[in-house]
Amino acid sequence: MRAVRLRAFGDADLLRVEEVEDPEPGPGRARIAVRAAGVHLVDTLIRRGGWARPALPFTPGSEVAGVVDAVGPGVADDWLGRRVVTQLGLASGGYAELAVREVDALHAVPEDVGFAAAVAMVRTGGTALGVLDAAEPGPDDVVLVTAAAGGVGTLLVQGAARAGAHVVGLTGCAEKRRAVLRAGAAAAVDYRREGWRSEVVDGLAGREVTALLDGVGGAGGRGALDLLGPGGRLVMFGSSSGEPLDVSTSDLFARSLSAVTAVGPHVAKRAGGLRALEARALAEVAARRWSPVVREFPLAEAARAHAELEGRRTIGKVVLLPGDR
Repeated sequence: MRAVRLRAFGDADLLRVEEVEDPEPGPGRARIAVRAAGVHLVDTLIRRGGWARPALPFTPGSEVAGVVDAVGPGVADDWLGRRVVTQLGLASGGYAELAVREVDALHAVPEDVGFAAAVAMVRTGGTALGVLDAAEPGPDDVVLVTAAAGGVGTLLVQGAARAGAHVVGLTGCAEKRRAVLRAGAAAAVDYRREGWRSEVVDGLAGREVTALLDGVGGAGGRGALDLLGPGGRLVMFGSSSGEPLDVSTSDLFARSLSAVTAVGPHVAKRAGGLRALEARALAEVAARRWSPVVREFPLAEAARAHAELEGRRTIGKVVLLPGDR
């Protein structure tokens, strides 16, 4: 099979497609003919050697969707031909034509849901649901979303708008702002422009931000935090800027803010754990309540996909398409 391999940590162009041995499913496992593989920002950190450092060489990727084409001992043959999606775990071989996973970790993909949409929801959608569960937006809320044109961000905009909130998305170029407005935001503001905070305030015409959903951290997240009104809720789910959000107890006490993180080990301890969030996310897209925004690349262009994602030139979830075997 073809698989993307990394033989040294570093820049995106070190990702190369190679021919490798087909994996065989062991007991309790199924093999998936991959039709879509998710690309996550964490994948780029691992590639650079700045997160986990798996043994080299390895195949990146933690999210795949496709069709079961082989099963291991103890697995019923009726799994063959099923459309499925799953998380594999960090740096676990998703950027490939074939992947293997325990059948208990697989989710069914309905016929009317595309593989790219399914792989966009299994982890990214689960994260968005966790954030929304923590924020609990409603019709009385003004919700500010950072990185609103990203994979999680576009889903947060959709979810908060569907709950009746007035949503303001922070993003970059005009194309991204249009995507955020299409997702349901009432306003989309370019955080790179000088005076962007005044633009947000002026657009709210006296209303205050009641909930901040931040996956950026750093200076951008801090600037957004300064807009959160008294009694507001801060929900953090990442730091794509490379720096955590600088928030102190003084910030919280001075304005009676509440702050929670929506990602981390505690999520697995929720009722049903991560699998329950994954199933809920897939149900949202199957019911057409959410429509994930996807940017697709051929498997052979994994290096370009990484470069585009790191360069903040993508909109929505980045997905690799291995194609038919």
